[in-house]
Amino acid sequence: MAKTAAWQRKEGNSEKGGLNAKGRASYNKANPGKPGLKAPQPEGGKRRDSFCARMEGMKQKLTGEKAKKDPNSRINKSLRAWNC
Repeated sequence: MAKTAAWQRKEGNSEKGGLNAKGRASYNKANPGKPGLKAPQPEGGKRRDSFCARMEGMKQKLTGEKAKKDPNSRINKSLRAWNC
Protein backbone atom coordinates (compact mmCIF):
# COMPACT_ATOMS: atom_id res chain seq x y z
CA MET A 1 0.00 0.00 0.00
CA ALA A 2 1.37 3.41 -0.96
CA LYS A 3 1.94 6.01 1.73
CA THR A 4 0.04 9.26 1.58
CA ALA A 5 1.92 12.55 1.38
CA ALA A 6 3.46 13.91 4.60
CA TRP A 7 1.11 16.92 4.62
CA GLN A 8 -1.80 14.49 5.00
CA ARG A 9 -0.17 12.56 7.86
CA LYS A 10 0.75 13.49 11.42
CA GLU A 11 4.44 13.84 10.59
CA GLY A 12 3.68 16.80 8.30
CA ASN A 13 1.52 18.61 10.87
CA SER A 14 2.90 21.04 13.39
CA GLU A 15 2.06 20.64 17.07
CA LYS A 16 1.12 24.32 17.11
CA GLY A 17 -1.31 23.91 14.19
CA GLY A 18 -0.95 24.00 10.43
CA LEU A 19 1.87 22.32 8.55
CA ASN A 20 5.52 22.09 9.48
CA ALA A 21 8.36 22.54 6.95
CA LYS A 22 8.22 18.88 5.91
CA GLY A 23 4.46 19.10 5.36
CA ARG A 24 4.76 22.28 3.28
CA ALA A 25 7.53 20.74 1.16
CA SER A 26 5.46 17.61 0.59
CA TYR A 27 2.39 19.65 -0.42
CA ASN A 28 4.43 21.77 -2.83
CA LYS A 29 5.91 18.61 -4.39
CA ALA A 30 2.46 17.00 -4.79
CA ASN A 31 0.93 20.17 -6.32
CA PRO A 32 3.54 21.57 -8.75
CA GLY A 33 1.16 23.81 -10.72
CA LYS A 34 -0.03 25.74 -7.67
CA PRO A 35 1.90 28.50 -5.92
CA GLY A 36 3.92 27.10 -3.02
CA LEU A 37 2.67 27.13 0.54
CA LYS A 38 4.43 29.57 2.80
CA ALA A 39 4.99 29.63 6.54
CA PRO A 40 2.61 31.65 8.76
CA GLN A 41 3.01 35.43 8.78
CA PRO A 42 2.25 36.27 12.44
CA GLU A 43 3.93 39.68 12.31
CA GLY A 44 1.20 41.09 10.08
CA GLY A 45 0.59 41.98 6.48
CA LYS A 46 -1.93 41.27 3.75
CA ARG A 47 -1.51 37.48 3.92
CA ARG A 48 -2.20 37.48 7.65
CA ASP A 49 -5.25 39.71 7.34
CA SER A 50 -6.69 37.56 4.57
CA PHE A 51 -5.99 34.30 6.42
CA CYS A 52 -7.53 35.53 9.67
CA ALA A 53 -10.67 36.74 7.92
CA ARG A 54 -11.15 33.43 6.09
CA MET A 55 -10.43 31.21 9.08
CA GLU A 56 -12.63 33.17 11.49
CA GLY A 57 -15.50 32.68 9.04
CA MET A 58 -14.76 28.95 8.79
CA LYS A 59 -14.61 28.67 12.54
CA GLN A 60 -18.05 30.23 12.88
CA LYS A 61 -19.77 28.30 10.07
CA LEU A 62 -17.98 24.99 9.59
CA THR A 63 -17.03 23.78 13.06
CA GLY A 64 -19.13 22.37 15.85
CA GLU A 65 -19.52 23.93 19.28
CA LYS A 66 -16.94 21.54 20.73
CA ALA A 67 -14.22 22.51 18.22
CA LYS A 68 -14.93 26.24 18.63
CA LYS A 69 -14.26 26.07 22.36
CA ASP A 70 -11.42 23.51 22.36
CA PRO A 71 -8.04 25.30 22.54
CA ASN A 72 -6.34 22.24 21.02
CA SER A 73 -8.52 22.00 17.91
CA ARG A 74 -6.60 22.38 14.63
CA ILE A 75 -8.42 25.58 13.69
CA ASN A 76 -7.70 27.26 17.04
CA LYS A 77 -4.05 26.22 16.91
CA SER A 78 -3.60 27.71 13.45
CA LEU A 79 -5.35 30.94 14.45
CA ARG A 80 -2.93 31.24 17.38
CA ALA A 81 0.07 30.58 15.11
CA TRP A 82 -1.03 33.48 12.90
CA ASN A 83 -1.84 35.74 15.91
CA CYS A 84 -5.46 36.15 14.84
